[in-house]
Amino acid sequence: MDNRTNLDDYLAGLGISDADEQAPPPPAPEPAPAALEALSEEPLTVLERFLRGLVSRIDPGLSVTVRETEDALEAEIGGENAGRLAGRDGRTLGAIEVIAYTVLAKQAGRSDLRVRVDIGGFRKRQADTLTKLAERLAIQVAKSGEPHELQPMPPAERRIIHIALKEHPDVLSESVGEGAARRLVIRPRHG
Repeated sequence: MDNRTNLDDYLAGLGISDADEQAPPPPAPEPAPAALEALSEEPLTVLERFLRGLVSRIDPGLSVTVRETEDALEAEIGGENAGRLAGRDGRTLGAIEVIAYTVLAKQAGRSDLRVRVDIGGFRKRQADTLTKLAERLAIQVAKSGEPHELQPMPPAERRIIHIALKEHPDVLSESVGEGAARRLVIRPRHG
């Protein structure tokens, strides 16, 4: 991965400079025929091209594979240094996912498709950890008979725990709260 320490140098490498920020935005151009053609491109192609362009600037040794599932486009970024790209607690991964969704919506005109990106197996390891946590807490709640409330977490993480406990005979899970404070509570099923 590129170890640039100066943000200005990094932005300049991407073709972005301070002058870009201070100049008034140019008038919106008429859509070029190529832009209209891009709207007819397959979403998978648009996403794959975007992610390949992104990772080639960060670390040319990284690979990208994209596949279509029933409800989403799933991308896997792999390679020797892929794990570093996920960032602390997956924050960079989350940002890449949001940008990828935005590019897909703009370039392919498809805001109805979900985009899931995994980098170096980070999401899979995270799902395994959350599933194990759910199992441990289910045993604890079943033994004590007392509900357990977890810290606020993103919807994708809550969903993993809900799925892990969906068929559990002794406990059930529910989300409570609003917005960023929404959290999961595991309760005894009977009692």
